[in-house]
Order: sequence, then C-alpha cells, then structure tokens
Amino acid sequence: MQPNLFTTMRSLKLIEGCKATQVYPSSSPPPPPSTGLREKLLHHLQDHFRVNSTRSKPSHTHQNASVSSDSLLLPHGLPVSDLLEPHIDPSLRFVDSIEKLAEVHRRIENCPNLEKSEAFLEQCAIFRGLTDPKLFRRSLRSARQHAVDVHTKVVLSSWLRYERREDELIGTTSMDCCGRNLGCPNMSLVSGYDPESVYNRCLCSRSETNGGDCVSECSTCDVDYDMSFCIGDEEVRCVRYKIASLSRPFKVMLYGGFRETRLSAINFALNGVSVEGMRAAEAFSRIHKVEIFSVNIVLELLTLANRFCCDELKAACDSHLSRLVKDLDDALLLIEYGLEEAAYLLVAACVQVFLRELPSSMRNPNVVKIFCSVEGRERLGLVGHGSFVLYLFLSQIAMEDDMKSNTTVMMLECLVEYAVEAWQKQLACHQLGAVMLERKEYKDAERWFSSAVEAGHVYSLVGVARSKFKRGHRYSAYKIMNSLISDCSAATGWMHQERSLYCSGKEKLLDLDMATDLDPTLTFPYMFRAVSLSEESQFGAAVAELNKIMGFKVSPDCLEMRAWISIAMEDYEGALKDIRALLTLEPNFLMFNKKIHGDHMVELLRPLVQQWNQADCWMQLYDRWSSVDDIGSLAVVHHMLANDPGKSLLRFRQSLLLLRLNCQKAAMRSLRLARNHSKSEHERLVYEGWILYDTGHREEALAKAEESISIQRSFEAYFLKAYALADSALDPESSKYVIQLLEEALRCPSDGLRKGQALNNLGSVYVDCDKLDLAADCYTNALNIKHTRAHQGLARVYHLKHQRKWAYDEMTKLIEKARNNASAFEKRSEYCDREMAQSDLGMATLLDPLRTYPYRYRAAVLMDDHKETEAIEELSKALAFKPDLQLLHLRAAFYDSMGKSAEAIRDCEAALSLDPNHTDTIDLYNKAREPQP
Repeated sequence: MQPNLFTTMRSLKLIEGCKATQVYPSSSPPPPPSTGLREKLLHHLQDHFRVNSTRSKPSHTHQNASVSSDSLLLPHGLPVSDLLEPHIDPSLRFVDSIEKLAEVHRRIENCPNLEKSEAFLEQCAIFRGLTDPKLFRRSLRSARQHAVDVHTKVVLSSWLRYERREDELIGTTSMDCCGRNLGCPNMSLVSGYDPESVYNRCLCSRSETNGGDCVSECSTCDVDYDMSFCIGDEEVRCVRYKIASLSRPFKVMLYGGFRETRLSAINFALNGVSVEGMRAAEAFSRIHKVEIFSVNIVLELLTLANRFCCDELKAACDSHLSRLVKDLDDALLLIEYGLEEAAYLLVAACVQVFLRELPSSMRNPNVVKIFCSVEGRERLGLVGHGSFVLYLFLSQIAMEDDMKSNTTVMMLECLVEYAVEAWQKQLACHQLGAVMLERKEYKDAERWFSSAVEAGHVYSLVGVARSKFKRGHRYSAYKIMNSLISDCSAATGWMHQERSLYCSGKEKLLDLDMATDLDPTLTFPYMFRAVSLSEESQFGAAVAELNKIMGFKVSPDCLEMRAWISIAMEDYEGALKDIRALLTLEPNFLMFNKKIHGDHMVELLRPLVQQWNQADCWMQLYDRWSSVDDIGSLAVVHHMLANDPGKSLLRFRQSLLLLRLNCQKAAMRSLRLARNHSKSEHERLVYEGWILYDTGHREEALAKAEESISIQRSFEAYFLKAYALADSALDPESSKYVIQLLEEALRCPSDGLRKGQALNNLGSVYVDCDKLDLAADCYTNALNIKHTRAHQGLARVYHLKHQRKWAYDEMTKLIEKARNNASAFEKRSEYCDREMAQSDLGMATLLDPLRTYPYRYRAAVLMDDHKETEAIEELSKALAFKPDLQLLHLRAAFYDSMGKSAEAIRDCEAALSLDPNHTDTIDLYNKAREPQP
C-alpha cells in the first residue's frame, strides 16, 4: 500500500544549513526566540506526538533512531514529493467545457417550458465544477423558477436556503420566509408552472382566515337529514345526496340499488371510523372544509378518504395537514401518516422541514432512515417524493460533511438509482467513485469510475487510472492517461497532471510543466515542484514556487505547505501568518497529516514571534492593508479575533479580505458570524444586508440598509445602500443620490480603512459624472489615509485629463507599494505605448493568469496585424481553464469576422450560458444565425 501524504520522516539533515534564512525580508525583524522558548515549543510537540503515536501506531512499531529536538518542529518531516497526489474533483469536468456550456444553453432554449427546470439542473451540475459560486446559485434559482411539481419546488427552495447557510444565523428558524415566492416554504407547496411570479412578494405576511365562518357553516339548524350512519350506540345523521357526492363508492352504496339504498339507518361500525370522524365527514360534505377539526380527526378523515376514494376530502386533509408541519418533531411524527395514506402534500411538507433543517437533520437517525433505508426509499418513491434532484442535494450535503461516511455512500447509491439521463449517470457514478477512492475501497472505486466513463464522462478516466495505481497497477494507469492524451486533439492540464503521477524523472517534470502551461490554476504541480526543491534544501526557491500560485489562488493546502517550509527555515513569523490565514479559510483544519489542530500550532508558535497587543495589531493591519497584503491582513485579523472573538467589526473586515481573495464560502461564513455577534439592531441589519447582496438579493439588501438607517445613521448602512445602488447603470439623478449617500457615510464615525474605501468609491462616481477635480480630491484624501488602491483612480483622472505620463507614474507608485500588484500592471498598460503595454500585460499574466484583459488585448493586437489564427489561439489558451464571458464574446466576434458562423454561434451560446442577458452577445448571436447570402 502507498504511504499517506506527508507521513514519511525526512532526513534530519534537511533542517541543517537553513536556520537563518528568511522568506520575507523585514525592515524590523523580531528578536530571535530564546532557547528556553524554543525548547518549550519542542517539548509541547514531543508530548503531543508521543500521545498521538501511542494511539495510532501498533505496538511492534518502534523508532530505533533517536530524534533530535530540532526535528520535532517538523514531527513528520517535510512532505515527500513521491507521495504527493492531486485531488480528484468530484464534480463534472470536460475536455471541452465551452462546447458543453453551449450544449446546455441550447437545451434550455429549445426544450418545452415544463422541462426547463431539469435543463437548468444540468447547468447547475456543470457550474458546480467552475470556480464562481454565483453561477451555480443563479442557475439553481432558475431551476426553482421553472419548477412545476411541488416536490421539485420543495427540494430546490431548500437547496437555495442551504446555499445561503441560513441555518447558521442565530435567531432564525428553518421555516422562516425570505419574503419572496422563490424561497417561501408555503409557496413551495403550491403546484403549477408560474415562472413570472417567483420573484414577487409572498403572502406570508397576510393574516390567516379566521375559522369562525366555518363554525357558523357547521350549524345543523336548517339541515334536512334523511339518513344516518350507526356506529355502536351512536347515530350520525346525514344528508344522503351530500354523502354520496363525497365519492363514487359512497354514491354507488347509497344510490346504486344495494341494500343500503333502501335503508335510512346504515350500520357503519365495521369500517374503522369513529363517531367523531363520521360527524366530521358529514360536516365536510356540507361545508367542504376541515380547518375546524382537531389534528387527530383530520388524520382519521384522511384514512376514511383513502378507504372510500373521497378525492376532495383527501385533498383538503392533505393540504390542511401540510400547513401544520412547522418543525422537525412535527415532521417526524406526521410523515408516517403521510406515507401510510399516500398524502403527497403532507409528505412534501415533512420532507421540506428535513431539507430546510440541513445539515443538522442529517445527524438524526430517523431522518437518515427515511431517506436511505430500502423501505424508506420505496415509500417515498410510491408517494412521488423520490427523485434525482432530492438525492443530488442530499449527497452534496453528505459529501461536504464527511466524504467517507456510510451515509454518504447510501445517499450516492440512491442517486445512482434515480439517474436516468446521461449527465445524471456520469455525475452519480463519478461521485460514488470519488467517495470509494477516499474510503480506500479501490476496486469499487474503479468500478464506479468506469461506469461514469461508459456514460460519457471522460474525466472519470482519471479515477480509473488512480484506482488501478492504488492497487499496484502503475503501468496500466500510465497507459490509460497516455492513450487519453494521444487520442485527444486538445489535451488539458488535468490530463498531464494525472499522467505525471505514473512516470518519473524528466518525463514527470515535463508533464507537470505542461499541466501548468495548459492550466495554471492546478495547485498540484506547484506543490510538487516546491517539495522537490525542499528535498534539495532550496527552501527559498520552494517558497517562491508556492508564491506563484498563491498570488492569484489561495488554498489551504498551499498555505499549509508554505507554513511547513517556513518552520524548516525557522521563519516562525511567516509560518504563523500562513497558519492563521489557513484557519480563517478552514477553522477546523488539521495539520501534519491531520495529526494536530491548526489552533494548537498557533499556540506553540506564538512564543517564538514578536508579541503584539491590540493597538499593535491595528497598526499592523493598516500597514498590510495599505500594502495590499491580503494574506498578511487576514493573519492580523485572526490574531485580533483571538483576543476579541465577539468583535463583529473584525468579522466584517475579515469577510472583505476573503472576498478580495475570491474565497466566497469563507467570506460568507465571516459575514454570518459578524451578524451573529452584532451588539445592536442597526448593525445586525447591515450585515444581513451584505449577506443578501452577496447572494444576489439586491432589493432586499437595500431594504435592510434603509431599515438600519431609520434606526441609526451609520457609515456601514449608508455605504451598503450606496454600493447596492451603484451596482447598475446609473443615470445622472441616481449618480447624484449615490454621491449624497457616500457623503453621508463619510460624515459618520468609522476607521480609516473603510473611509478610504468610501472616498475611493466616491471618486469613481465623480469620474463617471465627469467631475474630475472632485474625483482627484477624493483619491488624494484616500491616499492620505493609506488607501493605496486610490492610486489607480487618480491615474484614471490624469488619463482623462490627457496627462498620460502622470497616469503612468501614478500606477508605478501602486506597483511599488502593493504586495499583490497584477491588476496594477494591467491598468498601467493603458497609459503607455504598445511595446511597454505588452510588457506590463505579460507581467500581469505571469502574476495572475486568471485576469482576462491581457489575453483580450494581445488577441486584438494580433487581429489588427491580420494574424487571425494566433489571435484565436491566444483567447483559446485562457478559455481552456477559465470560461469567461468577455473572452467568449471576443472570440465569437473574431470567428464571425472570419466567416466561421458555426464557431461564432457556439461561443455565443457558451457566453449566454454564463450570462443570458448580455446584450452585446445576444446581438452578435442573432447576427451569426442570420442566413448567409
């Protein structure tokens, strides 16, 4: 069996000769740690791993060599390159993602309205494999918008709630309504196709109808009874034709020539109906309502309705009972009645509670039994509540909670059972293969990955190869990936990355370099090269290699590896910074091959670095924020929160930094914590507004800001309102209003970090209004309080004033100050000649290959030089790893100009999949589809 990642002890010589190396030179380095503090750290680590080893290692395992105290800083040594493996993405991935995006757009456009929800669900599965979660959420909303049946509405509205993680908001319940039909739990129980109404306000705020009218209608004073049902010693008087109207069986019994037709008193004692139940049935035959009866009576009426085929009575009972399900206890109790009596709406309401209580409800064994047991699945299926979309949602939750759990396996097995379409089979089998691989059940993993390949998912060949490799068939794995690369007209980065695992030496390095060239967002090649350099004691070069990818893509595994290397270099401050940033992304992260919690490592490293009080931390935060050192800023905020965990303002700052690093999941978690720790109502409303805004609910966010302002004027409330309003094309009047809001914000108390942002935004609005002098004043004031990004705005003002040299110089200042300066190089390129611009854009691509403007610029230059093929290749290079709206639109325009209408149409369709309302692409799409003369 292959050893686990990072478990082999490196030679202790790796630590030698690098004890004075610094990763990041500092003008005022902290004093070196004392020997006593270092020894204390080593003893802590030694004690921790002695306990860990006695728990995890068999008794016959014994270390013969004595371990020096220095080696305990890295209790498992440094990572070993031969043991590194890339993660297999459990999402769908494609050789040609652009063609797939175009294909799903065509399906959405061409399918009947009643099938659009399923088409959008496929688009959701594709977007899940991309890096932008907003695309997934938008597609999920569209799937809910076009849902027809109650079951699908329940699942998708619950899924949308989960994506907002409202379960983490203190003071809310699972059945709280968001105010719109789209997420309203009551509207989810209304069947029918009505896509235009989902964004309307729901009716939850209206008071429910009083039951007094029903009571008066129940009066029997003026009823002409002509028969009765006898139950024991009791007699229930009825109107024959009204009872007959309840169902065909009653009509046949009472008017069909049977013995009961001639009787005025019918013995009904042997039908399992109580006197109260029969009286309720009689009342329903007249008033057609069940709201006035107790729950037990309504449940009895439901049974009677099923027994005698009373469709109207059953529907009324089903609907009424569904409205009574409010929490998990209600749902667990009533779902048994619903399943037994095939009450569709009642079961839907119970399932809705289970889903809206996720992920906590997944830990309830009774809920798991309903969804996962053979009997539970069959009963759900019989009543119309077993589906692919249900188990797609549940399996996602289970995989996020624990990839290796039995519950996850059971959910995915259900997903496979309900998979019908090709993409469904691909996804279900691929995910089950990924889970089996994590569980080290390699034979089953290979089987499921192979099934996904048979269904048409080429990426699953990676799983097949890895499973074979894990079973000792290295050459077979190599042949699979080699054949795939040979047969593919345009190989992808992940193909070369996977093949590199099964070869060695120069061939391995060539594959990894090719993987990075084709897809620079893959983290494994950088990590492998960094570890290889560490094995040669080139620790500075190893850190530099990791810095390449962390300049544009921050991930926990890269942060952990850089921290390990920093420890080896005795750069404890750098290690602590990375571990704090890592814990911001994943608070429960376990380091050293999941042997020690990150928080414990922080405690062990803290004595070895310079100590800061809260005032020092604020100074450090200002310095790092102004130098655009986002990871450093995250580390400082994490330090400050350790001293004051309930500080909502710091949580909010943390969310802003995480958004800048494109870590949206962690950013939303920080926002929720900011909201939960709010000390006042007006502050809580602001953070709720930001949560709504960041999840695509702009109007609701504005309402929260206005409500907050009505309670108390504050910087953040005015800033939120201005920001949300500015997120659209502003007419002169709207711009004037946004300016007023930002000026109001600046009059309110706040710190320099936020005021600098407000001044920067105000300058931007002034520029749009052609008030350049006022804009320059705003940017200058922002720079005076160390808002470094204002250099970019000031450069824009100089450019608009035709002072191009000053604009160039202003951007040069930003480049010199900013730690992350790819965007500054990109922007400076606008203020110089073509040759210098090409140089700046080349540097921007080197620092951040995800920035698309440099590719578009170079492609446009090539087209101007009549190098059409090279221009297309330049755009295709970026599109291979980042499907982007602007890149696709430009390539479509190029294809159209070259007379290649099919390719132009494909790129337009892919672009419209990313943004269906992009006007320029729509116009180009219509033009490309026009018949050629």
